[in-house]
Amino acid sequence: MERRAFRISGFIPIGVLLLLAAAGIASVLPVLDEAGVHPRIGVVSVGYAVLAMLAATGFTVVNPNEAQVVQFFGRYVGSIRDSGLHWTWPLTARSRVTLRVRNFETARLKVSDADGNPVEIAAVVVWQVVDSAKAEFAVDDHVEYVAVQSEAAVRHLATSYPYEAHDSGRASLRDSAVVSEELTSELRERVQLAGVEVLESRTTHLAYAPEIAQAMLARQQASAIVGARFKIVEGAVGMVSNALERLRDEHVVELDEERKAQMVANLLVVLCGDRAVQPVVNAGSLYS
Repeated sequence: MERRAFRISGFIPIGVLLLLAAAGIASVLPVLDEAGVHPRIGVVSVGYAVLAMLAATGFTVVNPNEAQVVQFFGRYVGSIRDSGLHWTWPLTARSRVTLRVRNFETARLKVSDADGNPVEIAAVVVWQVVDSAKAEFAVDDHVEYVAVQSEAAVRHLATSYPYEAHDSGRASLRDSAVVSEELTSELRERVQLAGVEVLESRTTHLAYAPEIAQAMLARQQASAIVGARFKIVEGAVGMVSNALERLRDEHVVELDEERKAQMVANLLVVLCGDRAVQPVVNAGSLYS
């Protein structure tokens, strides 16, 4: 788990080093007029050089939306998230982990849906690192880990739902709200190990595979035609029923059962036909 590493402003050690340099110069000034090189000058110079080199290993710069993971001889000591110039433990190794929000779009994957039909599907995943320690140490490469897990989750999702639901109340891959919610939930569980949080995920491409696309298009067209005919017949039956009721209630004409049946047949032909009907005027009696 990520924890806060020891750090101070980097300008404080710089000031301390400058003060030590001034103190060292002041200590050697009294002996500069003596003949030869006084041992004090060598001791002060070497000591200051060693101290400066040791302190320099603790300086680090953290950019905005970035974390520095600090290790001391292989041991994790913490992370620095505040941007700016900092100074931490000397002789430590530091690695950068970006905390920016990233997008990853999967390739177009060819899988079989819940009904066994081959489909092509792709998705985009929005994610960011929330635990720099896990991202650095829990997996080998957290970016590649997210990519692999995203494709695995998309494949699993595609096999769990049909491309389109032919039964009422059954979810399908075309229900973007349901699919996105389940894909996001599954991805969060998969990438939690790497210290990554999935913010959002959505399908960007969904289609039947080319080898069955024409057949499925014909099936969709047939379903649409059947549904339209059903609505037409349902409306025509209501109109015929209403017409017969009004003729009877308003006493416009009295029809026997045979004439009612003939009238119903004629009205249904007119209302349900897909072409314009040419009217024929009966010049004789009703029964001729």
